[in-house]
Amino acid sequence: MLMRWLVLVAVLLGGLAGGVAWLNVRGEAPIPPGAAPSTGTPEQVARGEYLARLGNCMTCHTTRGGAPWAGGRGIATPFGTIYAGNLTPDDETGLGRWSAEHFWRAMHHGRSFDGRLLYPAFPYPDTTRVTREDSNALYVYLRTLAPVRQANTPHALQFPYSTQAALAMWRALFFRPAAFEPDAARSAEWNRGAYLVRGLGHCGACHGGRNFLGATPEGGQSLAGGLIPMRNWYAPALTSPDQAGVADWPVEHIVALLRDGVSPRGSTLGPMADVVYRSLQHWRDDDLRATAVFLKSLPQSRSQASGRKPPDPAVLELGADRYERHCADCHGRNGEGVRSATGATLVPPLAGNRVVTMEPPANLIRVIVHGGFLPATAGNPRPFGMPPYGLVLADEEIAAIASYLRRSWGAAAGAVSAQDVARFRGGAGD
Repeated sequence: MLMRWLVLVAVLLGGLAGGVAWLNVRGEAPIPPGAAPSTGTPEQVARGEYLARLGNCMTCHTTRGGAPWAGGRGIATPFGTIYAGNLTPDDETGLGRWSAEHFWRAMHHGRSFDGRLLYPAFPYPDTTRVTREDSNALYVYLRTLAPVRQANTPHALQFPYSTQAALAMWRALFFRPAAFEPDAARSAEWNRGAYLVRGLGHCGACHGGRNFLGATPEGGQSLAGGLIPMRNWYAPALTSPDQAGVADWPVEHIVALLRDGVSPRGSTLGPMADVVYRSLQHWRDDDLRATAVFLKSLPQSRSQASGRKPPDPAVLELGADRYERHCADCHGRNGEGVRSATGATLVPPLAGNRVVTMEPPANLIRVIVHGGFLPATAGNPRPFGMPPYGLVLADEEIAAIASYLRRSWGAAAGAVSAQDVARFRGGAGD
């Protein structure tokens, strides 16, 4: 805690000392005089609508029960709550007076219409790699929305995070405008997948993890896994075979997971299920395949050992008893799960399941506590759901079940404690 405050003081003083000139005007072309709102072609509008689906933009920019795209949704962070802005073309409260140049500056440089620096809850460390052509298409699509007069909610951030000076220093440390650079040694399909994952798809915003100042490693390009702040779900590493790496999966199985939320090799839960429901199931087949090709190519390395001790025999005995009472009827006495006559997964197996042995055990705990629900998609129209046990079982019982699963059917992961359950059971946005 002391180190955090020392860094924050340095951030504040460094930002104030530089004044307005320190607000990171790096590589920004000035907005041309007379830049005004514009419209595009029907082809651009259609492209922009699809790109908005690719980026899952509406999810953050629509509050529950509110007008689509009008903003107001609060995004909880360790530094306070950031509220998404109004993207409808209202002149006073939305993008009505924005030109394509203003929109590009926001996407590429993370700067708003009035010159303010934007907080990276808007994932401009990723969208900086979006092409100008795609930015323009998104812009003209948003211009076609019905204007909604809804003032943006002020962010509720702690001092000094609420200051532009602190944000300027953060950007000096962690952000550089960039462009996607195709790899000439790779196929066009692979490069398309890389562009989607590294850019508008902003996969690294969750799967990259974040440091104590909220920055993702490797300039936002890491896919090595990390806890999702304030939600207590763990976005597993896409570069690890014992987490979410898919290097040994057939491309068709990866596509099925992305599109349907379920495949012969796994299924999606929690925040990833929401991404499938709201975004990925609407992607074109060629983009899904390109993404699968890219993800399959990622270098893989096993996660480091957690150092957890094996559970005590009494804990395993309690876990086996509670598993028999509450879990075995669906997941099977040997954790084998249930498949349909056609081979489709109805109840996921627990034997060999990476969620069970993953470190940290956040997702396993959250599924037991809150239940598990796959997304409803065209390929999985009637998903089965697991009921929540957070009000039925004590933390010690949940820990015992988790520990039992992590030591059964060939698994050899360490014990889960009641303290782990208390840590991971809560969180925003369940």
